[in-house]
Parts: sequence; structure tokens; C-alpha cells
Amino acid sequence: MNLITCFAVAAAVISSGVLIFIIIKKKSGSRLIINAKREADEIKKRAQEETEKAKREVALQEKEKFLNLKANFEKQTRGRQHKLNETERRLVQKEEKLDGRIQGLEGKEREFANKESRLFSREKEISNKEKKQDELRNRTILELERIAGLSKEEAKLEIKKKIEDEAKLEAVQIVRRIEEQAREKGHLVAKDIISQAIQRSAAEHVVETTVSVVDLPTDDMKGRIIGREGRNIRALEMATGVDIIVDDTPEAVILSSFDPIRREMARLAIEKLVVDGRIHPARIEEVVETVKVELEEKIKQEGEALVLELRIPDIHPELIKHLGKLKYRTSYGQNVLQHSKEVAFLSALMARELGVNVNVAMRAGLLHDIGKAVDREVEGTHTELSVSLAKKYGEKEAVWQAIASHHRDIEFPSVEAVLVQSADTLSAARPGARRELLEAYVKRLEKLEEVANSHEGVAKAFALQAGREIRVIVESKKISDEKATLVAKDIARKIKDELDYPGHIKVTVIREMRAVEYAR
Repeated sequence: MNLITCFAVAAAVISSGVLIFIIIKKKSGSRLIINAKREADEIKKRAQEETEKAKREVALQEKEKFLNLKANFEKQTRGRQHKLNETERRLVQKEEKLDGRIQGLEGKEREFANKESRLFSREKEISNKEKKQDELRNRTILELERIAGLSKEEAKLEIKKKIEDEAKLEAVQIVRRIEEQAREKGHLVAKDIISQAIQRSAAEHVVETTVSVVDLPTDDMKGRIIGREGRNIRALEMATGVDIIVDDTPEAVILSSFDPIRREMARLAIEKLVVDGRIHPARIEEVVETVKVELEEKIKQEGEALVLELRIPDIHPELIKHLGKLKYRTSYGQNVLQHSKEVAFLSALMARELGVNVNVAMRAGLLHDIGKAVDREVEGTHTELSVSLAKKYGEKEAVWQAIASHHRDIEFPSVEAVLVQSADTLSAARPGARRELLEAYVKRLEKLEEVANSHEGVAKAFALQAGREIRVIVESKKISDEKATLVAKDIARKIKDELDYPGHIKVTVIREMRAVEYAR
């Protein structure tokens, strides 16, 4: 209990005494006043005693708190002093260790200084030796250049060229060995597959050409075709879009047009008019319209017959119609429809032998030249048009990618694409499959020999087998046996880059060594 509390108690007691005194005074009078005073004094005395007692208790509590605080302080001070003593001891130990390390480093520093001095002397000695060696090397190089008659750079080039030639020869020998090993295993298998495919192909090799001459029963029929003042022939030409030439050819008229389907339509119309006997402009228009419908139906039937023969399902009707048009289209004298049929058949046979997708190979082979049915009507190469038509009418990506690569415009995307290209080459490159103009043929042979003769070390070159083989005779003193293989590869690559040709061209390099001596 503190002093404030004691004072409050005393004040309360005094107030109570005063209050009692007043009450007694009012009620009991003077007697009571005396008693009240006495009681008040007693109360006051007790209050003073309690106050003194409270003071003593407060003093004792404060003293006890002071003693507790002093004890805690002394305890903390002793702990801190202990830590300080421990820290001081560790610092002294570390200082002793550092002094030892410093002494060791000073010793190593002196040792390094000695080594540095020795190394400097050694470096100076080596530098002097290098200068002497450089001088000796320069004198040696100058002496070698004087003896060899070659400068340093010329000698480098000579050595580099020699190493390069040796590396090429070694590479050629390795390539030749690998090619021979691969050829031994693969040549027979490939030849067997291709020969079986060709033997099983039942496609005819007769080239069909579009008829341009119409036979007439008599020469009098020419006059009826011409008509009065040429009305009939003009009506025929306008209805068919074909130029009709009536000349001195006995019992025949000639049809001239760049479009083979128009020529066929004009031929059928004239034959029908000749049989019917009624030849006049109105009848001509009627017959031409009828023939046009019949020809469209015939074209569709040709396409359907081909698809049915090859047993290819789900061909779009428009593609079937374009296939039928290929019957009246030729390429280098080869009928395109027959060629497409042959390519499809060969592709399928080779795909079946190799175990790849037969349906993709056959469809791509059949449609690889479908663009030739519309190439006179739409801009673009026949390969681009073929790919466009295949995409347009729902052919799979594998099919139109194989079509796109059959002339190697892009890299082969699949094995089926390689088979289509091979079948296309087989069909086009066989003897008699295609015709070329004599002038273009002669120029190609001349260019072929020119490419071979342009190679260093070639003595003579001869184009044989209608340009399908080139035989090159090289000089034995300039070309070794190993280099002969390089010459063949270089000429083949140059022919591939500079010439256009169907199929492939065989390059044969001949090196002959002759020893001639005379007995006198």
C-alpha cells in the first residue's frame, strides 16, 4: 500500500468522524459531542497508526525491489564480463595465428621473389635462343627457296594442293568401295523389282496420235462439204473452231487446230454428216451439238474405264473427266492417257514389292500429268496444275506431294514419290516412247559432247545410243585411274545442271595406257 492510499484512508476516516460528530451534535447534544470527540480522536489515532504502518510496508516493498534489481544487474554484469573475457581470449588466439601466417607469407614472398628472378633470367635466355632460331629458320627458308626455286607461299600452295588431291583420291576410293558394296546388294534387288514390274505391266506400247485427216467416200463429197459459196464449210469451221483444208488430196479433207478435242469433234461431225447425207448449215449446227454431247460422254467413259481397270476407288468425277481428256493429248508423240496408266501400274507394282502404300503410289502415278488436260486453258506448268487439281478435288497430301516432286521440283517427301518419279522415267525413256524434233535432237547431242569435251584431260567424247550414253576417252598421262571416277562424277553433274533430257544418261570414262616402242 503506498502513501496516496494511506492518505486517502485517513481522509475518509476523518470525513466519517466529522460526519458522525455533526450527527451526534444534532441528535444528542453536548453529551454526545464529547463522546464523538473521543471516538474521533480514537479513529484519528488508529488512522495515524495505519498510515505509519502503510508507510513502513511501502518502504519495505521499495527496498525489496531495489535489492532484486541490484541482484539482477550484478548477475547480468557478471555474464557480460564472462563473454568479454571469452571474446578477448579468442582475439588473442587469432592474433597469434595471424602473426604466424604473416611470417609464413613473408617467407613465401621471399621465395617467390627468388623464383621470379630466376624465371626472368630464364625468359631472357629463351628469348635470345628464339631470336637465334628465327634467324636460323629464315636463313634455312631462304636457302630452301633458292634451291627449290619456289617462294614460301608457292610451296604452301603446292603442299596444300598435293594434300587436297591425296584427300580427294582417298575419298574417291572410300566412296567407290562403299558404292560397290551397296551396288552388290542393292543393284540385283532393284533390278529384280523393276524388271518384274515391267514384265507384269500389260500396257500397250503403241503410240496413238490424234487423227487430222478425214476419209471421204468420193471426191464429190468435197463439194457438198464446201457447199454453195462455201456456206457449209464456213458453218463447220464456226461450229467446231477447226480449220478445214480441202486440197488435192484424193477422197480426204484435212483438219487443222491446236486443240485435239476440237479436231476429234470436227472429225466425228463430218463422218456423221457424210453418212447422213444432209449437209447444210442448220443440220451442221445440230450435228455438232449432238457430237459435242457424245464426245463429252465418251471422254467421261474413257476416264471411268481407266479408273475401273486400275481399280482405284473414290476418284472425283471432275478428275475422271480430265483423265478422259488426256486420251486426246500427246507429249513428244506419247499418248498422255496411256502414259498415265503405265506410270500408275508401274508405281503400284513397285510399291507392292517394297511394302509401301500401294494406293498412294497408284493414285499419284495416275494423276501426275492430269494438269496437261487443262494446260492450254490455264496458266502454269503441268506439274503446278496437277497439284492444284489434286488439292481442289480432295486428294490426300501424300498424293499431291508425290505429284509435285515427280520432276524433282521439290525434294522427295516419301518412298511413294520416288516410285512415281521412277515409273514416269521408265514409261517415258523406253525406246520409241517419245519423239523429238530432229533439230532439237541434234543440238542436244552436240551439247552433250561439248559438255564432256570441256573437262580438263578429256581427249575425245562420243554420244551413243541416241544420246542416252556418253563415252569419254581421257589422256592417261593427265588422268589417273582414281581421278577417272572423279571425272565421270563431274561430267554427270555438269550434264544434269546444264541439259534437259528424258530418263538418264550414262557417262563412261575410258582411260587406256599404251606403251609403244620400236625395234630398229
